[in-house]
Amino acid sequence: MSGTGTLTPREVFARLLDAISTSRWEEIADLYAEDAVVEIPFSPFPPKRIEGREQLRARFAEVGRSNMIELQAKNVTVRQTEDPEVIVAEFDYVGRYPETGRTFEAPNIQVLRVRGGRIVHTRDFHDHLTLAAAGGGLANLVAAYESQDGVADH
Repeated sequence: MSGTGTLTPREVFARLLDAISTSRWEEIADLYAEDAVVEIPFSPFPPKRIEGREQLRARFAEVGRSNMIELQAKNVTVRQTEDPEVIVAEFDYVGRYPETGRTFEAPNIQVLRVRGGRIVHTRDFHDHLTLAAAGGGLANLVAAYESQDGVADH
């Protein structure tokens, strides 16, 4: 994905969703800065923080190799903030897990900071319960939540 130097945050986000929606996983990391940080605060599974383009490249390559999920972004709304580098994107993923054939629709919010045409920071808020249920990983999700510090035994 060359020529990202003059893209606005909205344009970079559009490219991100396009690559995800067409399963071009190998291209996605190129949208990120070399020292980008991705935070996934509500993720029950590590990593909750990914640092650097190469870690992102490895993660996206794993998704691509495994053919574990198909995603389409729908109902996309992008809001500009007072900071010209930052946008807030609200959207739904309509997806399918090829292994199980299960489909789902999951809401998402991403807060992206784009500088010089590359994503330098995101905070990604995904509906992990829906993703886990559709992917057959609900028991793993519950176990992950139960093992977190501060979760009371009932």
